[in-house]
Parts: sequence; C-alpha cells; structure tokens
Amino acid sequence: MRDARQTNLRPAAAGLSMIALFLTATNPAQTATEPYPKMAPLAQYLSPTEADEIALARSAAPPSISADAEILAFGPKGYVTAVKGKNQFVCIVERPWSNNYDKPDFWNPKVRQPHCFNAPAARSVLPAYLKRTEWVLSGLSRAEMSSRTKAAVAAHEIGPPELGSMVYMMSKDTYLADGVGHWYPHLMFLLPRTSGAEWGADLKGSPVFSDSSFLEPLTIFFVPVSRWSDGTLADVSSH
Repeated sequence: MRDARQTNLRPAAAGLSMIALFLTATNPAQTATEPYPKMAPLAQYLSPTEADEIALARSAAPPSISADAEILAFGPKGYVTAVKGKNQFVCIVERPWSNNYDKPDFWNPKVRQPHCFNAPAARSVLPAYLKRTEWVLSGLSRAEMSSRTKAAVAAHEIGPPELGSMVYMMSKDTYLADGVGHWYPHLMFLLPRTSGAEWGADLKGSPVFSDSSFLEPLTIFFVPVSRWSDGTLADVSSH
C-alpha cells in the first residue's frame, strides 16, 4: 500500500466506522446539544507515542491477523506507514471525524477506533477516510467537508466498496463515543447500498445490524462476536 500521505479518492467510500445507528439509539440526549462544537487542539487526538498507536491499531484484530498487517499511525501531519505489512491487511486507529458529519461526537478527542481492513476494504474504503483526515488537518469545516463528499460521490470519485470488503473491530480499547464506549467486539461487512432485510438485519433475535445512513454509497453490516481480539470473553452485560 502506498504511503498514507499520498492518497486520493478513487475509488473510495468514507465514514464507515462510527456505527451511527447505535450512537443515536444509545445516547439520544446528546443530540440535543453540541458538546464538541469544533476541533480540539491537535495534540488531544494524538497517542502518547507511536508505539502506543501501533499497539492500539494491532488490537483491532487477533494477533494471527494483525501481527503481519500494515500499520498506519496518526501523527501531526496525518497518517503514515509505521509498519510495512505482509498479509495485505491494514490496521489503523480512526479518529472521530470518520463519523457522519452531523453526529455530536464528530470532534470528540476521546474517540479511538482501531480497525483492521482486509485488502478489498483497504483499497476501496480506507482512502476516503485518509482524504477526510487531510481535509481536517487543512482546517476545513464540517459543512465544507460534507459538500466535498457529496461532490465526490456525484462525480463517482467515491464509489461503493469492493466485493468482499470487511473490517475487524475487536479491540477492547475502542472508544466509539460518549455513552457508547467500546460497544461489542464485532466484524463489519461493507457492501454497496443494500437493504438490511436481505441479510435479515435489525430484526428481533437477529445477530446482524445494518446502517445505510452515510453520504457514501454503502451499507455496513455489523456482526457482534463473543471475544475480544486478545481472546478474552466480552462482557457485554452493560450494553
């Protein structure tokens, strides 16, 4: 994979990681206010060290996957390749601006979301998040970024996910949003815009959840799993 500083939007789809469906359902009172009206100082979004960033990124997936994955680390100038991979997976810790633009946690500096993308997802989904990060660091507003995203979708510069795109999100150190925490360890399957009914998603007793609320032409299917990436059982009694 090319250096993260040299990204473009073609083909790509961004905004996949915040699980907007659950943020709205779990924390409805927060939408009535604006707890994070603007970007915090950049230092608040950085890990203490690059080693901490790498370890958190690897925690997205079991070691059998993440140990040989490429690692992208976030720094003052954006994401760079901290570790070259061997297995075509790419692990990264996404920040809050991967969220939908209208979400209250869009600038929340506490948000840390370790992801591990398989090769199709790294090619077709990840680049637009990296581009969005460039927009953030250049000082664009949410409204400006939203307009650019809509224009890129209309111009087919942002397209649907490649066939077979999926992402591991199994880190117990994930912080999705205030009032949500790490939710469940889960897998995400990324498809072109699809009805949740086709997967039996969002039905009573179904283990599958879906979200099509993004500006980008995709649907994410979330499948919770019972263990964190380190193999320990997930305690989901409080969720």
